[in-house]
Amino acid sequence: MELSDDPELQPFLFGLFLSMYLGIMLGNLLIILAVSSDSHLHTPMYFFLSNLSLADIGFISTTVPKMIVDIQTHSRVISYEGCLTQMCIFIIFVCMDDMLLTVMAYDRFVAICHPLHYLVIMNSYLCRFFIFVSFFISLLDSQLHNLLVLQVTCFKDLEMSNFYCDPSQLLDLACSNTFTNNVVRKDAVASVVYTVVTPMLNPFIYSLRNSDVKRAMMGFLSKAT
Repeated sequence: MELSDDPELQPFLFGLFLSMYLGIMLGNLLIILAVSSDSHLHTPMYFFLSNLSLADIGFISTTVPKMIVDIQTHSRVISYEGCLTQMCIFIIFVCMDDMLLTVMAYDRFVAICHPLHYLVIMNSYLCRFFIFVSFFISLLDSQLHNLLVLQVTCFKDLEMSNFYCDPSQLLDLACSNTFTNNVVRKDAVASVVYTVVTPMLNPFIYSLRNSDVKRAMMGFLSKAT
């Protein structure tokens, strides 16, 4: 479960992913704290944004800390139970991320097409209901993937060239007669882009470029200091 076998590259990868992980955590935590501390941001849009930041924190924390530890300890293994647990939690947060983006799109649709009835439609009860439904669907999706993988017994002694248990690759291994027990490293690189780069960009795309969020964040930081 390493991205590279080159020992000279390991310190660089360790520092790179540790700094990216800390940056993602800091950016998303600041968004959550800024939204919760500023009453002007207590609106459906920012409520969903703060939940998206929370989902991104869970998303990145499922995979990257394990990878950082593996790079530092030169470990390549994960237990069968650990892999299933990681995959289950990973799918929950991935699906939650997608569901929240869908809810945010609906929120913007209501704001643009029904501006006079926006606050009536997007009331606090509906917002909390959307979060509950998003989590429930994410949990259901995770369990369905888990049940599929549990039907296959050939994974217990499997080693993959990837830094986390990707359900799509596990199912590829189960469905292909010609797929070997070594997943090509280019898939691992694609996984890095998806699991690390995307959560790192989300705070900048959805929140940090917003003047209201930046103003609330500066106010929160000034109070903290």
